[in-house]
Amino acid sequence: MSLTFHWFLPTNGDSRHVVGGGHGTPATAFGRNRPLTVAYLSQIARAAEDLGFVGALTPTGAWCEDAWLTTAMVSQHTERLKFLVAFRPGFVSPTLAAQMATTFQRQTGGRLLLNVVTGGESHEQRAYGDFLDKDARYRRTGEFLQIVRDLWEGKTVDLSGEHLQVEDARLARVPDPVPEVYFGGSSPIAGEIAARHVDVYLTWGEPPAQVAEKIAWVRGLAAKEGRTVRFGIRLHVITRDTAEQAWTEAHKLLDGFDPDTVKSVQAGLARSESEGQRRMLALHGGSREDLEIHPNLWAGIGLVRGGAGTALVGSHDEVAERIKEYHALGIDEFVLSGYPHLEEAYWFGEGVLPRLAAQGLWQHPFAPTSAPAAQVPFTS
Repeated sequence: MSLTFHWFLPTNGDSRHVVGGGHGTPATAFGRNRPLTVAYLSQIARAAEDLGFVGALTPTGAWCEDAWLTTAMVSQHTERLKFLVAFRPGFVSPTLAAQMATTFQRQTGGRLLLNVVTGGESHEQRAYGDFLDKDARYRRTGEFLQIVRDLWEGKTVDLSGEHLQVEDARLARVPDPVPEVYFGGSSPIAGEIAARHVDVYLTWGEPPAQVAEKIAWVRGLAAKEGRTVRFGIRLHVITRDTAEQAWTEAHKLLDGFDPDTVKSVQAGLARSESEGQRRMLALHGGSREDLEIHPNLWAGIGLVRGGAGTALVGSHDEVAERIKEYHALGIDEFVLSGYPHLEEAYWFGEGVLPRLAAQGLWQHPFAPTSAPAAQVPFTS
């Protein structure tokens, strides 16, 4: 099976430094370094498309632009790239969400993927009018996905659940194709929802041993439901011709963040109710020391950013080897990003992807296997 790679649209801002935000923390000042215009985001999207990324994740939350609107606009400046739209089920009715997905598929030629984000911060959820606690939000997500999936199958849906109720719900048109559903969560109830409803379970970039445990956990739960689930991982990347160059860039990313800023961000993230965020914080403990927590896996991003907090750092060959290591565990999809997102897409796309192609692990989704991307480029 060919590996699948997705990139990231930084609707919270882009910079040559880490742009913070997420899980209850605001985007940092570095997010204003490059204006968040449709033109710039489209430039990133077109680069990702040309390089062979299948899709691009767009985040959700108060710290970034709205994912639905942004991707709808950017989609008009691309031809083949899919959009992994993150959204929170509590903010929109399931029937309307199913209808929106159908419209997106029809108007883009089937280029929608959905990243369902239940929401791990009660204080942020309340700002949107959602006053359920965390476990209740997950139960609502399960009801939401049950309704949406039935609607996409063309069924007329009547459901009176604990949190959601619809009567005589149906779609005039169903999406073609039906969007795949991506989902992440590390708490017990998150695993149950993933096993019952999702196509791809996403984990943040923990060390391989921890990722293997998650895969076994979700795979076992899915088997009990008579289902199979694919697995993906969310990581940043810093890849260069040599390991020394890559690590130099990694250390530069944190330039400008003084100890007080790091302390403030960590205090904000410590209030998170997300089990996944707790696991990210445990990887570095708030310290700048010993941030390489596994060969070529760096936890420095998580010092100043919520959510995905680790990066693959190294030469193109080293990063390719780490990808192979995760793939051997069962990871087939990689959702990647890097600062700044335009330039880092090229570093990875021109440096790592050809090496994976030469080993038969990847092929450009929009080009013949004999395309130049399959050749390992000259490096100085």
